[in-house]
Amino acid sequence: MNLKDYIADVPGFPKEGILFRDITPLMLDGKAYQYAADQFTQFAKHHNATLIVGPEARGFIFGCPVATNLGIGFAPVRKPGKLPRDYVSVTYDLEYGSNQLCLHADAVKPGDRVIIVDDLLATGGTMDAAIKLVEKLGGQVVGLAFLIELADLNGRDKLQGYDILALITY
Repeated sequence: MNLKDYIADVPGFPKEGILFRDITPLMLDGKAYQYAADQFTQFAKHHNATLIVGPEARGFIFGCPVATNLGIGFAPVRKPGKLPRDYVSVTYDLEYGSNQLCLHADAVKPGDRVIIVDDLLATGGTMDAAIKLVEKLGGQVVGLAFLIELADLNGRDKLQGYDILALITY
């Protein structure tokens, strides 16, 4: 299945000069969405994953079906102020400023084999922070899965040493 057929290009969003890759048409098509989830599931199964982790919000959209397909847990990575119990956090740099991601302190057990799933690999900053959270709790990141990779932004460079699956590359 050519998943690019289910991605809408939106020029000028969220600002001029940006070509936004809209994934909602893929999510609206049951067969395309199932195909993507199945590809991620096979990747996770190949790595004997024991936990799926996904950054909000689109990591939830693609990570939860994988966890359900495999009968394993899903742990959400959230922005500050969104987790109600004890959590660990990582601050990371953006082009202008910084951001922070959080993960419940009991979400990852030492030795968990973790696949982190998200919709987009761009510069790799969010994924690098998610990896640090998992590893801080003693988990082993065995793979990273993305619906889309924007290759010209060189996100893979920041994620060297991790097995990466990208279903679509631009």
